[in-house]
Amino acid sequence: MSISDLFDSGFQKRNQDHFAAIVKVAMSDGIITEEEKAFLDRLARRLDISENDYKEILKDYNSHPINPPSSYEKRLERLFDLSRMVYADNIKGDEQVVLLQKLSIGLGFSTENAKYIVDKALSLVDQGVDSEEFAEEIKNMNR
Repeated sequence: MSISDLFDSGFQKRNQDHFAAIVKVAMSDGIITEEEKAFLDRLARRLDISENDYKEILKDYNSHPINPPSSYEKRLERLFDLSRMVYADNIKGDEQVVLLQKLSIGLGFSTENAKYIVDKALSLVDQGVDSEEFAEEIKNMNR
């Protein structure tokens, strides 16, 4: 096996684990709504999750470890990506905002601050900021 194969398989495994963690958050209330399903479909395409892997993860999402980002910077990167996905295609409905709040808690942001962080994140994405400005604004949102 070549080094590139090892890298690709490791990257794919992290994507699958990340996807499974998001499925677990979506399933926290026992169901996946149509809006959550549409979001998961888009996320699976973005993370390059195959149809077979997608079905397997939905069936057995608890078998994947939850590895939230260990650094605040990585959490902000994922929040930026997820916020852009929620904002894309004008899908920013109440259900999507609630899902993004759940995901932000899953990323390690506090339950008390999730609503404020998500509101700020979606506002920043609406303004078209880049990832660096997004991170800086979220870090300093209480000034």
